[in-house]
Amino acid sequence: MLKKTTYTFELDANKAAELESWLRSNGYDFSTAPHAKFAAQKGKVSVVFYESGKLVVQGAEASDFVEFVLEPVILKEARLGYEAFLNPELMLPRIGVDESGKGDLLGPLCVAAVYVNESVIRAWEDADIRDSKRVSSDQRVAELARVIRSTPGCKFNLVQIGNVAYNRLHGEMGNVNDILAWGHARAIENLLERSSLNPPPARIISDQFASNKATLGRAIMTLGRQVELVQRHKAESDLAVAAASILARDAFVSALRRMEKEYGLEFPKGASGASEEALRKFVEKYGVERAGEVAKMHFQNARRIVASAQG
Repeated sequence: MLKKTTYTFELDANKAAELESWLRSNGYDFSTAPHAKFAAQKGKVSVVFYESGKLVVQGAEASDFVEFVLEPVILKEARLGYEAFLNPELMLPRIGVDESGKGDLLGPLCVAAVYVNESVIRAWEDADIRDSKRVSSDQRVAELARVIRSTPGCKFNLVQIGNVAYNRLHGEMGNVNDILAWGHARAIENLLERSSLNPPPARIISDQFASNKATLGRAIMTLGRQVELVQRHKAESDLAVAAASILARDAFVSALRRMEKEYGLEFPKGASGASEEALRKFVEKYGVERAGEVAKMHFQNARRIVASAQG
């Protein structure tokens, strides 16, 4: 199997200083690079440390540099290149599920379920798939979503709960977590029903969004009950969940853009000043009775805006 030629991860300031000192003491040629604190090269390996704290090691000899220099000398631990050896569970076939839009005043709630297996995981080694909240721009989210959707062996399902349906469900259920649980369960069941998952998933991983794990457990449907369900805080650290967060956010942002075209108004993300002003403009243009077409009406600021418009 071909060696990896690119490694990326984050370094703190102390480790970065140690690395720079080692590189200077061992004959590396230093140069400048955009947004880099230092960049060095020797032979067939280049090492660039960025202002963001990100370190990139590239080249035909990158894996040797990581194995024989970076890990033993600087990190003093094995962090790169041996994930599958150190933790075989990272390669298990599994489904990750996550949502976007829960905390946004405007727009739908989007839930994605993503299946990965070992071939998918290895294909993403250099793709920088990570929790969407750590991705800086919608454009980058869209790029990563395209990578995820086009990867052979990766299967996914998206459930989009539009505002009218969301408000109806909230009226019936009275609880956001119950809506989340239904959306997660529906995306999982759709994926298991409609896709050939080979090998079958060993588990389903979800963020624990409710204080009681039974909230999601009760909602899981027939096929989903045949797979182990794992709920944990910060589940986005798992690759499958991170991929689901990317697809969910991309779907949410795309939905906002479609709404903007339909209504001729801007619909920003979030739940504070800009989104409140957008809802006010919508109410002025289309009438207070249609606010539920674009807003989550149980939000306090939505109720306040509607009450103000009604006089």
